[in-house]
Amino acid sequence: MDSVTVVAIPDEEGVAPKKTNNKSQNPLFHTTISFIRENERKLVHSIKVGIALVLVSLLYLLDPLYEQVGENAMWAIMTVVVVFEFYAGATLGKGLNRGVGTVLGGGLGCLAASFAQRAGGIGNAIVIGIFVFIFGAAATYSRLVPMVKRRYEYGAIIFMLTFNLVVVSGLRAEKVIELARERLTTIVMGFSVCIFISLFIFPIWSSDELHDSLVSRFEHLASSIEGCVEEFFKICDEKENRRIPGFDKCKSVLNSRSKDESLVNFAKWEPWHGKFGFSHPWEKYLKIGELLRELAAMILSLKGCLVSPRQLQAPRESIKEACEATVSSLSWTLKEVGESIKRMRRCKAENSILPKLKSIRVELSLVMPPTRLEPLVDKREGLAMASFVFSLMEMVEKVEELAKEVEELGEVANFLNS
Repeated sequence: MDSVTVVAIPDEEGVAPKKTNNKSQNPLFHTTISFIRENERKLVHSIKVGIALVLVSLLYLLDPLYEQVGENAMWAIMTVVVVFEFYAGATLGKGLNRGVGTVLGGGLGCLAASFAQRAGGIGNAIVIGIFVFIFGAAATYSRLVPMVKRRYEYGAIIFMLTFNLVVVSGLRAEKVIELARERLTTIVMGFSVCIFISLFIFPIWSSDELHDSLVSRFEHLASSIEGCVEEFFKICDEKENRRIPGFDKCKSVLNSRSKDESLVNFAKWEPWHGKFGFSHPWEKYLKIGELLRELAAMILSLKGCLVSPRQLQAPRESIKEACEATVSSLSWTLKEVGESIKRMRRCKAENSILPKLKSIRVELSLVMPPTRLEPLVDKREGLAMASFVFSLMEMVEKVEELAKEVEELGEVANFLNS
């Protein structure tokens, strides 16, 4: 059989068309891959919740299991839906809160119901009403205490719910203790399924999220400072509509407080794993995060200097060398300190970083002495420039404070020596 030769027909420009891979050129394929990469952890969490729901639903689906638990199987399903959270620490904390709240509420509810039954008649309802009022008011007040609200609010809610269900049902149900025991058993089943899947099947640790998030902010602020100074000394038209670089990253740092507090709360519930032990100083992460937000606010304050029309006529070249040296030191320090946290190595700020920053601060203070500043202020040409230099000096002091805090973190957390 003769072979067939395929000849590529050139187009109008005389170039033969290239062979294309339909799979690689398919926009739907690229969109799907991109979506999976961006939402990988969310997809994993969704699959884990689906598996947990299937497992607890077996209490209903399988006749032998249903004969043992009956309609109380619904409490296991409710536990999975309510307790299973994105982070392993959040799941563990919420599950323990639910367990402790159920045990305390159920136990006290049984005692209160037994005590009320002895009163008999109308006294039974009166005693139960008194108990409901006392424990409901006490649990509600405890939820308003900051420390309890931050970590144990869900447990207080479950306590009130369980206590009221048990003690009120004691008026109508004869076997109130047996009812409470059966419900507690199914809740423990649901909680066990949640904990096993959350901790042992592709766990998502809030401590890792907090650690990586904190490290990335050092890089963001370092690049933001470099971009702002580069923009300040850039020769551009006064009417040009400029987009200030780095400010979006600073705004994200400023809005990180609530996320940090939530992640620290979840991390405190997590067991030992990887590089984090039981007594890791998470409160230090909150302190460092607060200093980073203060530094981000200082960087954002430079916007007035960058967009001010007066700064275009100011003699910027006279301070360019000192400002660039300062920014170079600040950027290096932030990256060095962030790298020490990332690698969990001790930051020797007292010996290497702080002396360099102090010398930079002294040199920067000599750039704008009062004798030189007064003529510029009178001409209203140096206000933006003086404000810019002053902001840099404030940043140096804040970075010094930040380096000291990171050094203390290394000592408290027992980081390895560099």
